[in-house]
Amino acid sequence: MDVGEVKKLEAYLKRLFGNARIHVVPTKADAADVFVGAERVGTLALDEDEEDDERSYNFEVKITLGDASATGPDIKQLDAYLKRKFDTERIRVVPRLRKKDSAEVYVGDEYIGVLFFDEKDARSSVFELPILALDLDEPGLLKE
Repeated sequence: MDVGEVKKLEAYLKRLFGNARIHVVPTKADAADVFVGAERVGTLALDEDEEDDERSYNFEVKITLGDASATGPDIKQLDAYLKRKFDTERIRVVPRLRKKDSAEVYVGDEYIGVLFFDEKDARSSVFELPILALDLDEPGLLKE
């Protein structure tokens, strides 16, 4: 990821979550850490499709909650966790009707990603947010 990509990814995440305290810090040529203030919340990885010459990114947040329910992950706890991590009330976790191994994540009315539940450890989940290169070409993205 070059400096321009990192700036665009940071601007995109700031706009998406409505939080100016989000920062993207490169760690390798194809990866970066994402911070809200001084707290690292997740990782970004470049996912390059050589066939189509398309670049995309995967933002991943690993979640471990202290208490585990016998019936599986608590959607309300996960919702509160993401609201707290990203310092926004706009994010929400919604159960899926047909799938019990995951939930959908929205910011406002916009679907942004999936929250996968760990089958072996009911306390663990992973939030994945795919970011397409075209998301980073949004007009005015780098204007603050």
